[in-house]
Amino acid sequence: MYTLAVCAEMVFRDLPVEERVLRIHDAGFEAEIWDWSRHDLAALARTPAVISSMTGYLRGTLTDPEGAAELLRTAEESVRAAERIGCRRLNLHGTGLDAEGLPVAPVTGEAPGPLWPAAVRTLDRIAALGESAGVVFTLENLNTAVDHPGVPFARAADTLALVAAVGRPGLRMNLDLYHAQIGEGNLIELVRRAHGLGLIGEIQVADVPGRREPGTGEINYPAVARALTELGYEGTVAMEAWASADSELALERFRTAFTPA
Repeated sequence: MYTLAVCAEMVFRDLPVEERVLRIHDAGFEAEIWDWSRHDLAALARTPAVISSMTGYLRGTLTDPEGAAELLRTAEESVRAAERIGCRRLNLHGTGLDAEGLPVAPVTGEAPGPLWPAAVRTLDRIAALGESAGVVFTLENLNTAVDHPGVPFARAADTLALVAAVGRPGLRMNLDLYHAQIGEGNLIELVRRAHGLGLIGEIQVADVPGRREPGTGEINYPAVARALTELGYEGTVAMEAWASADSELALERFRTAFTPA
């Protein structure tokens, strides 16, 4: 059976993050955070909560030499931070994102062909770092139509291809079904394909439109949950969604959607 987690950045937002992860823990979920440099790691470490994922870099890009060096350097910082809070999974994107979620190195349309081998080389170095540190880096697909215009390697098909090309246990895919629904759809088949390749490090969920908790939009998450159960998926499913109203209710809606009948 898969494990359920909740992103602490998006629920109980009137509380300090260490109190958010405690609320999430008390409700029976693991917790996730974004940029660790904005949080009190010592306070997080004192909570009994399991921090199952956090952002695995602070700055950088996948394709140009200077940006790749910065990505690797801040990934090394992130590994040390992860050790302090016992986090074993660190998340990446196709390029660094600013405070608005916009890419620091945007592209128009498809990423040009020469960028792909450069991205694979950078991700291979990241995977080696993960393996030496005993953690897994995950590469997340994003959508460019609503939330992250201009991000390279954004589609689930792109991130899956990059992770497959690297082919190392230190790098897996963070399959975000909210972003995939906006960009590609056909979610259950996408899950089956990625799971069949053994490349899923985590699955993240939110509903469409609005990026709210499951049950508030168009995605049939109970059907996704049944497919995951049939596949024997044993990883993490994390709600990375804004609470539509009450955070406690959002957590319960998430639990209900991913508790097979």
